[in-house]
Amino acid sequence: MSFPLAANEIEDVPDISIGWYRAVIGLAHDAPGWVQGLADIATEAVLLVFGALVLANLWRTRRADRRMRIFALAVPVVTVLAYAISEFTKTLVEQERPCRAVRDIVATIAECPEPGDWSLPSNHATIAAAAAVGLAVAWRRLAIVAVVIAALEGFLRVFVGVHYPHDVIAGLLLGALTATAGMSLATALASHRSVQQHS
Repeated sequence: MSFPLAANEIEDVPDISIGWYRAVIGLAHDAPGWVQGLADIATEAVLLVFGALVLANLWRTRRADRRMRIFALAVPVVTVLAYAISEFTKTLVEQERPCRAVRDIVATIAECPEPGDWSLPSNHATIAAAAAVGLAVAWRRLAIVAVVIAALEGFLRVFVGVHYPHDVIAGLLLGALTATAGMSLATALASHRSVQQHS
């Protein structure tokens, strides 16, 4: 005996992601006020932290060998490229923000972005993942810290209520894949120039 499948609550949005979203913002709603305030600040501050790390790496490698300088310059390039791809993808998908689309939810920590500021993928998660992967290659001592901070940023975007979990997963994957490809090209470029110098 077969049963008809239930219709999705929101078209083109996985029901499991909606369920996780409700669970996380419910957790956020029940959190102490200071935790909510810290999360609201941290979700934006994380990007400033990555920006500072990228600048610190550029400064750190200003007198390093060519290979290290190429890696350092590649990090902001792959991060900006990942952001641009993310923004373009948003215009293709046009997924409404969960804070506007999901019914019967508690108040979110962050104010819901204006209509037309689409949800999928998360720009913040994309930028964080791209910067984290780039820094992991260019400044290996920061690898674990950078990856943990990027994952935290993804969680915070759901916690403050402006993204579904699948938005941030997509953003983290997009940022990581873009940065991996970009840093691979940087590695090839650095190796090519090294060969030229010794030939």
